Amino acid sequence: MATQIVVPRLGWSMDEGTFGEWLKCDGDFVERGQALFVLEGEKSAQDIESFDQGILRLPPDAPRPGDIVKVGQVLAFLVEQGESAPFEKQTSAANDAKSPATAEMATVPKTSAAASAPVDVVIDGAAIAATADKPSGVTASPRARRHASQVGVDLRNVKGTGSTGRIRERDVAAVAKLQTSTLVDQQIGLSPDSFTGTNGARRTLAISPVRRTIASRMSAGVHETAPVTLTTRCDATNLVSLRDQFRSAERGAQEAVPSYNDILVKLTALALERHPLLAAQWYDREILLPQGFHIAVAVDTEAGLVAPVVREAHKLTLRQVAVELRKLVELARNGRLAADQMQGGVFTITNLGMFKVDAFTPIINLPQVAILGVGRIVREPAVVNDQIVPRDQLTLSLTFDHRVVDGAPAARFLNDLHQGIENPAAWLVS
Repeated sequence: MATQIVVPRLGWSMDEGTFGEWLKCDGDFVERGQALFVLEGEKSAQDIESFDQGILRLPPDAPRPGDIVKVGQVLAFLVEQGESAPFEKQTSAANDAKSPATAEMATVPKTSAAASAPVDVVIDGAAIAATADKPSGVTASPRARRHASQVGVDLRNVKGTGSTGRIRERDVAAVAKLQTSTLVDQQIGLSPDSFTGTNGARRTLAISPVRRTIASRMSAGVHETAPVTLTTRCDATNLVSLRDQFRSAERGAQEAVPSYNDILVKLTALALERHPLLAAQWYDREILLPQGFHIAVAVDTEAGLVAPVVREAHKLTLRQVAVELRKLVELARNGRLAADQMQGGVFTITNLGMFKVDAFTPIINLPQVAILGVGRIVREPAVVNDQIVPRDQLTLSLTFDHRVVDGAPAARFLNDLHQGIENPAAWLVS
């Protein structure tokens, strides 16, 4: 009996995704566990493996690269040797109902994920021109296609530099860099009328799947929660001193020296152990308490904002946090994060301190109920023991969902984190 190949769900809020490409050809034998196709959902592309084995049969309406597919949609079939696919049986039945003089068997040629030339499909005696699974004869590497989908680049506008004109990832990156110049124009204050190219046409920036996901999640964080933001000012002098000590004690280039983000991830996880409600998740009929303190960290990439997750951060040593976060950030900026590396976070940290931002209002990343915004560390005069002395100051902004957490519990969590930042060594060795 034929096995259906359907679109899986990659993320908690995913209802649809973008089809990347087939990794097997029509007629190939597929082993259980082999990668079948690439699916892009949420903010990553993932190879989807087969849960069964058999001969792959692609129907005439099988998706092509760039097509939007729904969760649960049937894409293809796995059949046994000598077995017909369901779509072939339907075609045969339709032909049997016609007169013998006009009925002809539908012929579907074998397709390949690497094919690029147009082919002809003969249906009921009529030759119909059909393109293969690469749009407009475009030949590109799988990595180039993934990157193009992430940054919103139309491969038909990319000139390939590979052999026989094959488009490589670097070619897509070059076009994406040109597209982002529109954003630069906006930031320096040019009017919309000035966004014109050399031919007088208005310049636009394509909305990539990643940008659409960000827009959807941010809108939900504002409109589907009761957000409240608390702000506090911390004396970060001891935090800066601890970071300097780590840098001074660096033992080799390969060693992950804990950054401010690493220390904040660890301190936040320890504070969440004391206040687990801030790491809960809101669902329509219940509030789900955390089973582990998995901290998501916002990372700025060329494709957009992503939030890889440091799992069990409260159980890791500080150096283990540093190693894990360094690895995740590198994967994120190279566009290689897997979907499961961005799932399961119970609390998010977003840091804009490197951009000289003091305080801001972060937006909750549903289904989480809280997010921490971190500002810059700035040296300022402060009163200590009735003396005016220079101290390093840091501003924290906590946005929480008031449906789940009241103001006082949120303030207690922020106060504990405040103390952890002012006395990090004591917290980290306790």
